[in-house]
Amino acid sequence: MKLAKLLAILLLIVPTVWAQKDAEPATTHQLTAMLHQFLADAGNGNRAGFDRFFADDVIYTGSNGIVRDKTEIMKGVANMKPTPNKKTTYSAVDITVHDFGNAAVVAFRLVARAKHKDGKIETDSYRNTGTFVRRDERWQVVAWQATKIPKNGVTK
Repeated sequence: MKLAKLLAILLLIVPTVWAQKDAEPATTHQLTAMLHQFLADAGNGNRAGFDRFFADDVIYTGSNGIVRDKTEIMKGVANMKPTPNKKTTYSAVDITVHDFGNAAVVAFRLVARAKHKDGKIETDSYRNTGTFVRRDERWQVVAWQATKIPKNGVTK
């Protein structure tokens, strides 16, 4: 009798687990692609990319501890000036996505790589955590936290 109950419970649970596993890769794929596009946009100062990525009600805490809203973020992008002696690119590694249906949390290590005209390369790393919400079938960031990793710090 116990075996029959166990089998009945497994028959109820397993399809639910499989359904969740099938849903996770789609969200992970969407948000990872969105993150990579945003980082490319950030490297180019693409204002439209920032506008798409961040929700109007975003709370952004930078690595310096300053909290900004979307208006301040967009003002900062508008004031970005190209640096002729340096090109900075951004990439994301160690990406983890936790899918909660219409919300998801993305954590990753951001690598900022600045290549100077003289060939010198500077690299900085940050731990970033973003909370995404799906509204009207569109993902956007509603909260963001960045923490700079010290040069002698752990990068994993």
